[in-house]
Amino acid sequence: MCLDKFIASAVYYYDAILMDVRMPVLDGLQAAKKIRVLQRADANLAIVALTADAYEDAKEKVLEAGMDAYLSKPVYVKDLYLVLDRVLQKDKRT
Repeated sequence: MCLDKFIASAVYYYDAILMDVRMPVLDGLQAAKKIRVLQRADANLAIVALTADAYEDAKEKVLEAGMDAYLSKPVYVKDLYLVLDRVLQKDKRT
């Protein structure tokens, strides 16, 4: 599970997480919320939501959960690069 891997990783091991919103056991919204409240220096890393739900309320839910960006499926490489470039431009370590 994403949350377990993040918790087990060294601080700043990951630059970003691509998070599917609909996952079994713990959905992406819940996982993002749990990451954001961790007592780790890197708990504010970039989280990009990936979902087949293209409705505007889905985007709002993603942002409310603490994710930084939203991509609807199918995900195109160019769009992914643009979003990653934007969210990784922010120096979240300060």
